[in-house]
Amino acid sequence: MASHGIRDQVAIVGMGCTQFGEHWDRSVDDMLIDAAHDAYASAGVEQDDIDAFWLGTMGSGVSGLTLSKPLQLDYKPVTRLENMCATGSEAFRNAAYAVASGAYDMVMAIGVEKLKDSGYSGLTGARPPSDGTDSSITAPATFSLLAPAYAHKYGLDEDTMKEVLTRIAWKNHRNGALNPRAQFRKEVAKETIAGSPLIAGPLGIFDCSGVSDGSAAAILVRAEDAHKYCDNPLYIKALSFASGPATGALDSTYDYTTFREVEASAAEAYKQAGITDPRSQIAMAEVHDCFTPTELVLMEDLGFAERGLGWKEAMAGTFDLDGDLPVNPDGGLKSFGHPIGASGLRMLFECWLQLRGQAPPERQIPSVTEQGKTLGITHNLGGQPGACVSFVSVVGSELG
Repeated sequence: MASHGIRDQVAIVGMGCTQFGEHWDRSVDDMLIDAAHDAYASAGVEQDDIDAFWLGTMGSGVSGLTLSKPLQLDYKPVTRLENMCATGSEAFRNAAYAVASGAYDMVMAIGVEKLKDSGYSGLTGARPPSDGTDSSITAPATFSLLAPAYAHKYGLDEDTMKEVLTRIAWKNHRNGALNPRAQFRKEVAKETIAGSPLIAGPLGIFDCSGVSDGSAAAILVRAEDAHKYCDNPLYIKALSFASGPATGALDSTYDYTTFREVEASAAEAYKQAGITDPRSQIAMAEVHDCFTPTELVLMEDLGFAERGLGWKEAMAGTFDLDGDLPVNPDGGLKSFGHPIGASGLRMLFECWLQLRGQAPPERQIPSVTEQGKTLGITHNLGGQPGACVSFVSVVGSELG
């Protein structure tokens, strides 16, 4: 048995994305309505044109009624799903497969999360009872283990490691400062980042993504129908999802310098898309920078840098907005925060803007505008080092 992929069978013809932030005056319903109607307008379609909906949310609603009620849908199928922090991407993946199967002509994937008035400081809900082997430490504490492990393995001293993580945060806040949809829209000085209060291990406040509310949506059709709705659609090249055995914390060979699930999902995505050298073939990547050491490790797991050299590439500006391979050109989770059900679709929205040449001039990336590259990657991670799920998509502005 094998995964065959759906390369160039499905296209994105419309997208919508709210501003992410502290929306005390807006409900889940409000954000879903805004994202959905922006997507309709983007594709030039009406709500009645959509055959089925996939809704991703972790804690902001149960059942399809979470979407059908605010949109006042007339008895259309709505599938509500969750896959930890990759929930928005999972909605997109399932919606795409529904079109590729021939079951529907036009579908919507939409994600939402409202965290700021939920009482939660980050991920929502309580874990179910287990056998007692699950880690009980916080997400910042768990991900903080990546930094000393990476430094030890590759010979970085404490000061150098701090400088690397600081630069990653600085880069993403600098990108977010240019983005009106970001939650945090100010550049932050490296000195401020490096001197911020510690949260867990070596991680300070600016090493951690924020908590926010938001929603994003995508409209999908068969590739051969795309130009009926959009002059410049994006085509899905690959969709890959990997769930690990969750043995990291108990595995003596796991060294906290890689996410094995990311390696597996990236390899599968590249196989589906026909990518042999992601560093040179990819125009941009939106990755799950929940914490700064996460982004560092992902640069190597996704094949953007050789093992042990990702920190040098980060320091050299390879992943900057004007670098060889821009990573998180919209500002990432660091600037947007992480409304769980929406983040994966928010990443796709940045590909939608950049690959189609619709990002504002101050945010356009030269890998697209000057070098003519046409492929973008989104990566969504859920869980913790050694026990996570990982999603990787490849989308492109050209067929073939």
